[in-house]
Amino acid sequence: MAKNPFATRAISAGDMCQSVFAVLGRYSAGLVLVIIAVVLLSVVGSSFGWSDLGSWETSLPLFGNHLNMVSIAELQWHLFALLVMVSGSYVLQQDRHIRVDLLSARMSPKGRVTVDLVGDLLFLLPFFGCLAWFSFGYVENSFLMGEQSNSGGLIDRYLVKATMPLGAFLLLGCGLGRILKNIGILFQTDECASNKARMPS
Repeated sequence: MAKNPFATRAISAGDMCQSVFAVLGRYSAGLVLVIIAVVLLSVVGSSFGWSDLGSWETSLPLFGNHLNMVSIAELQWHLFALLVMVSGSYVLQQDRHIRVDLLSARMSPKGRVTVDLVGDLLFLLPFFGCLAWFSFGYVENSFLMGEQSNSGGLIDRYLVKATMPLGAFLLLGCGLGRILKNIGILFQTDECASNKARMPS
């Protein structure tokens, strides 16, 4: 049975688009180990009453010219924010996001694809498009203000805020890829159904 060329190209393009935008998310799992190490350092440091861990002359991005326990505590949620925002695209690509299984389990494969397609067009793209657009100003203001910790911890607060437009951009790209793929699947399904209906009994 001949395949629909448009459906095949749409599925291939969608898969490729999803793979590209999910690369960072795929390897973000390594951040979990870093977060664990930082949390352990924070616990040990608090137990021993550590305060300043080191200083240097040249100012480094995010850390400035010193490292203390406040910096370690703030680094935990900086890393967690990066993990959450970057890994979302990989979760979407792998289809591991939360869905109402009680309803989707009763649907046909075509029905589930249709729900995903409508949901992506009506909710995913508009929401993350708005988040990407408005969060740029949020990051810009933080950069222009030179926002940093109020407790003498990390500097360059705009870096952690930049995870919002980054994560939104990755999810938009991955979402567009899934839309392309699902359109291809629907065309392929319709083509198969039409050919089956035309087959002599």
